[in-house]
Amino acid sequence: MRPFFIPRNARELAFVVLCSGGEDTEFAAQRLEQAAADQVVSPADRRLATELIYGVIRRAATLDTILKSYVRRGQQQVEPELWMILRLGAYQLVMLDGIPPHAAVHETVELSRRVGRGGWPGFVNGTLRGVSQLVTPDRTSQAAADSVPLANGQFGKLSKIVFPDPQTQPADYFAAAYSFPDWLAKRWAKTFPAEELFRLGTWFNLPAHLSLRINRLRTTRDEYLALLADRGTAARPGTVSESIQLDGSVRVDDLPHFAEGWVTIQDESSMSAALLMNPQPSERLLDLCAAPGGKTTHLAELQGDQGKIVAVDVQAERLAVVSANAARLQLKSIRTHLMSKDEMDAPTGHFDGVLVDVPCSNTGVLGKRPEARWRITPYDLSELPKLQRKLLNLALDRVRPGGRVVYSTCSIETVENRQVVEQCLVNRPNVTLAEERHHVPGQPADGGYQALLRVAPAEKP
Repeated sequence: MRPFFIPRNARELAFVVLCSGGEDTEFAAQRLEQAAADQVVSPADRRLATELIYGVIRRAATLDTILKSYVRRGQQQVEPELWMILRLGAYQLVMLDGIPPHAAVHETVELSRRVGRGGWPGFVNGTLRGVSQLVTPDRTSQAAADSVPLANGQFGKLSKIVFPDPQTQPADYFAAAYSFPDWLAKRWAKTFPAEELFRLGTWFNLPAHLSLRINRLRTTRDEYLALLADRGTAARPGTVSESIQLDGSVRVDDLPHFAEGWVTIQDESSMSAALLMNPQPSERLLDLCAAPGGKTTHLAELQGDQGKIVAVDVQAERLAVVSANAARLQLKSIRTHLMSKDEMDAPTGHFDGVLVDVPCSNTGVLGKRPEARWRITPYDLSELPKLQRKLLNLALDRVRPGGRVVYSTCSIETVENRQVVEQCLVNRPNVTLAEERHHVPGQPADGGYQALLRVAPAEKP
């Protein structure tokens, strides 16, 4: 890339973010904010850049499969920046209906001319013209080797076969057409029928929807919905009593009274953890893996800010985020505790309730964190349960007789969920599994799991 490249439009902005390590969505969001702040970017360019960035991250394998049918040399023989330009062009041609093909090709060629070498424009032009001939305006509701899944649940018909046959090779089709690693596609194909597998792929490739949790100590859901309506923001009540679903994307800074702590961004499946705990005023609670504090602050709100909550994490900078969120929400009942990774200095004493939201594979939230599908490995699914069992046992050791523990993940893997709970209960006859909640991705929110464990009261003398 040319030094001191300053993006002038949406495509250049997307290119800069993606080529600066922005294929991690959290980092991509930060880089987009920074790049947009450095230049005057129109709202339309910002929206298109956001769509291109997150779309390319989500559908990288789909785009690569299509491009490889038009690029004679292997992907490893193409400069990474040039391949990213091809992905950006292919995404516009295959996934976006609102951009005329000639405009997508021309603008992408111009991007390659500005940032690349002498031979790049011709290579990009030839490749993308081939891709443009692959795409047809026809739509279908059925998966096929010559159809590509689109964000609206339909399939775009292609002029030739590009993908494996979904009838005979559902895992291979899922990996290539929906953009997932082969090993995960094969794993899920053993668990889910093809129809459900493809439904999951559609859900995880949708733009992440935004869910809000109102702070019941500051406002009511009806009052906040009225504020959103006054600002022209489309929203509706969620399925949880304090949740609101936004029908489109909204910048956090544009949410009314966000800085004053009236609302928090949180998915409904995540809200379920604190609701399952059902904290009562004056109780002493422990949040063992607290950062960034969404569940911690929810517990405090449910207590009316009248209890005592110890929020624990192993990274000081992440604990600072918990404190900042508690301060924004004007909550006084939360204190933080920095714990070493060997847990030797974990908080002592018996708590009325312990929430342990463990590190996990994130397989229930691959829509919000699409890059996680490429980061997780089969090795992780063998190693993570060891850490999860360790943390759950730590939680159970710190709850009083008659108290309870909520075990929570954002995973849909049984090995991280029910199996962890069962293995921890083997040598604890005084602990029972009282309730489980399995959150299926897209029904209606993120995927995940929670288990409520109850400890038997102390025997009377």
